Amino acid sequence: MLRNMNTDQAFKNHNAFWIDDFKCISAKNAFELCQKSGVILDIRMPYLTLFKKFDVKNLLYIPFNKLKVEFKNIPTHVPVIIADSTGVKSREAIKLLMQQEYTNTAILGGGFVEWERDGLPVILDIKNRLSGSCMCQLKPKK
Repeated sequence: MLRNMNTDQAFKNHNAFWIDDFKCISAKNAFELCQKSGVILDIRMPYLTLFKKFDVKNLLYIPFNKLKVEFKNIPTHVPVIIADSTGVKSREAIKLLMQQEYTNTAILGGGFVEWERDGLPVILDIKNRLSGSCMCQLKPKK
């Protein structure tokens, strides 16, 4: 796949930055990009996405454990922002996508936690509330 300059420019126009070899974007800038042409690729596990979701028009759910098989469902003509809970798994996901020649991707810095902390739109389903003392221990409430 050829490098898509339009999507690279879209990330540049929204203050993307580099950490190590990975393009990143802040939650606020990701939200602005999603208002135009960006897509959030949420790679969190389904029980997490049932409770709290990104409230953006262009959203794609592919859990990290299915990404190797379902990556072909990811659009190539728009900027794709990879999001997990805190930004840790996104590094593995972007490596996988780079191996498949996806170049129009960036990591959501801080993941869903930063998105929510910045007060950006979230859809909350109280029926699927989670319990746990920290993000890494959240499980469906019984």
